[in-house]
Amino acid sequence: MSRAPLWRAVVALCVIAASLFFALTQSARLGLDLRGGTQIVLQTENSPTTRADAESTQRALEVLRQRVDALGVAEPSLTRSGDNRIIVELPGVQDPREAAEVIGRTAQLTVHPVTGVTDKKPAPPGEKEPAGAARTLADPDQKGAYLQLGKAALTGDGVRDAEAVLDQQNMAGWVVNLKFRKAAGEDWARVTGEAACAPQGDQKRRVAIVLDGRVISAPSVNPDVGCRVGITGGNTQITGGFQQAEAEELAALVKGGALPVPVEVVEQRTVGPTLGADAIAASAQAAIIGLALTGLFIVVVYRLLGFLATLALALYGLISYAALVALGATLTLPGLAGFVLAVGMAVDANVLVFERAREEYLGARTKSSAGRLDKPLTTGFTKAWSAVVDSNVTTLLAAGLLFFFAVGPVKGFGVTLSIGVLASMVSALVITRVLADFAVRRAFVRKRPALTGITSTGRVRAWLARRDPRLVHHRRRWLGASALLVTVAIAGIALRGLDFGVEFTGGRLVEYSTSRPVPVDTAREAVADAGFPRAVVQESGDGDISVRTERLSNEQQHTIKEALAAPGGEVTVERDELIGPSLGDELRHKALIALGVAVAAQLLYLSVRFRWTFAAAAVAAMVHDVLLVVGLFAWLGKPVDSVFLAALLTVIGYSVNDTVVVFDRVREGRRRDPRSTLVDTANTAVVQTLPRTVNTGMGALFVLAALAVLGGDSLADFSVALIAGVLVGMASTVGTAVPLAVTMEQKWPAEPKRPSRPGRDRQREGGPLAARRDDSGAVV
Repeated sequence: MSRAPLWRAVVALCVIAASLFFALTQSARLGLDLRGGTQIVLQTENSPTTRADAESTQRALEVLRQRVDALGVAEPSLTRSGDNRIIVELPGVQDPREAAEVIGRTAQLTVHPVTGVTDKKPAPPGEKEPAGAARTLADPDQKGAYLQLGKAALTGDGVRDAEAVLDQQNMAGWVVNLKFRKAAGEDWARVTGEAACAPQGDQKRRVAIVLDGRVISAPSVNPDVGCRVGITGGNTQITGGFQQAEAEELAALVKGGALPVPVEVVEQRTVGPTLGADAIAASAQAAIIGLALTGLFIVVVYRLLGFLATLALALYGLISYAALVALGATLTLPGLAGFVLAVGMAVDANVLVFERAREEYLGARTKSSAGRLDKPLTTGFTKAWSAVVDSNVTTLLAAGLLFFFAVGPVKGFGVTLSIGVLASMVSALVITRVLADFAVRRAFVRKRPALTGITSTGRVRAWLARRDPRLVHHRRRWLGASALLVTVAIAGIALRGLDFGVEFTGGRLVEYSTSRPVPVDTAREAVADAGFPRAVVQESGDGDISVRTERLSNEQQHTIKEALAAPGGEVTVERDELIGPSLGDELRHKALIALGVAVAAQLLYLSVRFRWTFAAAAVAAMVHDVLLVVGLFAWLGKPVDSVFLAALLTVIGYSVNDTVVVFDRVREGRRRDPRSTLVDTANTAVVQTLPRTVNTGMGALFVLAALAVLGGDSLADFSVALIAGVLVGMASTVGTAVPLAVTMEQKWPAEPKRPSRPGRDRQREGGPLAARRDDSGAVV
């Protein structure tokens, strides 16, 4: 074995061994959309005394962490996003009302002496009164009475610990025991000692404990407490007729401390465990069936090499999963789709190599090389390298934009797509090559070259040889058809509009599952009778009911759930998404920025790799594909949400991927035969790469079709967008990108470079596309 194959074999074995280690020793971290639970995104706001910046947000996160830990949620996750966002994930929490209320409170605990009682109602509160100021608040023990409070004697910062206990000795029910720090214990003794000096029955003998502007308890000091002595020892007890849950919640709030700045819930997502389990099962089933069909297709077309490529694809799955768990990334439902989609990239790389190997084998001129398999295979890997790198880089650009501009599950899609693309390159260019090199050097295979699959012409190539199509010569017809399709798409967007999801508009979308079938008209009437006549009520999935409104609190969401219980029996929340209006505006802006940057990044990269005319043609074809997919969703009335944005950015990467492969062949053809006209060279390139386009598209469509049929509602629209994108991308390369590139090259030909010496051209092989003119003046 030569040194180069040995080096590749060692790398392949090391990658596989490392992947096995991580896959067997670590488990993937599932997102809430796969295991069920609640995600709450909080945004810190400026207070009169504190600015909401990265430092105050980090302090708020630590306070929230203590509160969530006190709630007893298994494996909670709290992370800071940017300077003023906190993402809280609570696995298993299906009713977000209590969790959102507890973690969102500012929890300003203060202790005040009571100076009197009045029946005069205080003025409606505006901003919260600063700690320490005198205030008038409702008396919890007497309806219609209000306590007049003195300045705060101490705050919650002095509380060292708080615990909810059942007071069986005094029969006080559930109470909260407080332990003060040393200085706070002295303050507590002082305020209770002053209260103990008042006569029995006097309101001034009471001490008020205030939480977030509400008196939660105002007990009188016991008669056995001495005047000016107070309650010593640094301990006390809050009583108030609490239930167990109320006492535990209060203890968690007090122990967690006060948030340094107010927080606002800008996003909230709840996924039921049933939906999560069904999503995992459906995605796994779709992936297995899609990959099996793709592998079978590759084996049928390329035989032994196809079988080896399928084996490499299985190892691709192992490498991708290992990279995911090694990086500690979270696997989301769109992330699963990202992995499956990257299979198409791996198939594309293999098909590129095998088709080039076929061309080299069939183009052999001598008997000595006609029977050899290793040489055309090596040439196939070598010549396909440039196209594979260019096509994968364009996809990585789209995936990178998803990571930087998207949020939540879509960001996870960008991460897993990036991992999948890199793993697919290792799978196709290293593992497949090691296996293929080993196979074609066996005597059994050398004696039976037809086993490899590269000695046959292939059905698509044979059909093209018989027809000899002149596709690029009819470029005006292709461009006219493309313009017509774009017009239809724009008309759909203008006439029917786009149904933006709650991510972009703000609002709340709740999906309810009922034990009894409920007609959508009945559900709509029940929701309207509950006080929400403007809510959009639709049927979703297998008899589920989705309710979408502009504004809906957690209590109102629960009211709708109870209203649906009358006709539907037992009602469970399968999905719950709340997006604040400010976050919706931000996501819309980020979506537009992501699309704009995607176009600019592709144009810049392709301008470096090719001439600007070819780059502009590729980007124009990409915009053409995006408009057609968006127009299709407009005509079908399907929702445009963040998952659709992920599909759209993937279509961008896939569209440019297909175009780059053809342009790379055009560049190679112009170097090989510089006197041929550009039209003939481009037509030859299209015909030569058409088998690869068809075979790669079929491989991707098997996976996407399985996701569309079996992936459930969560992936149906995603898969439809990608299927449309793949089909449109395959057609636009031939019908838009290449004809437009040829037309622009003829209008703006490259200036021929002067030779540095007589008889020698300064043009370097591998440089950008350069145009020349033949004796007739045609651009070549």
